[in-house]
Amino acid sequence: MTRYLVVPGRGVPYPEHWSHRWVTDHPDFHWAPEPPGPPYVAAERVAALHAAVTADAEPAILVAHSAGCLTVAVWARHHTGPVEAALLVTPPHLDPGWSPAPGEAVDVVIDHVPRETLPFRSILVASRNDPYSTFEQFEAYARDWGAELFDAGAVGHLDSKTGFGPWPDGERLVRSLAHPGTPPRR
Repeated sequence: MTRYLVVPGRGVPYPEHWSHRWVTDHPDFHWAPEPPGPPYVAAERVAALHAAVTADAEPAILVAHSAGCLTVAVWARHHTGPVEAALLVTPPHLDPGWSPAPGEAVDVVIDHVPRETLPFRSILVASRNDPYSTFEQFEAYARDWGAELFDAGAVGHLDSKTGFGPWPDGERLVRSLAHPGTPPRR
């Protein structure tokens, strides 16, 4: 049986957010870390993901949104574990010279995003109008990480602010990762 570890972004997902709904509605979906929420401290998030991945020998599928995708990339660079695949939803682009704004609670450990090929199958969901990344930057992440690129269209950051409580395409993508013969269709 496959378990699903949901890796949140920087904030606490609203109850109507697709990731919150999935964890609430499906007993095999769990937060990593539990509970999610600010501040986003990369080292703590990577450690929490590692603890969740290695807590069980059962294969895991990671479902990451926003900064959670960066957590997955950093984790994969430094750790191994029974990860079968990952759904990477709208990772934000960090320029090589990026640093947090004054007063922003973000650990600068992610001063650059690892760009090595991930050691498991992955699908990167890209938006045509995301405020945190361009489509070309999503394409570069997908190429560098060895991920399949899924063009979700003009969906903003694919969060509850842009109308994504239910997200049927996301559910199909997760199923395609759990059942590799299933193509990720739109």
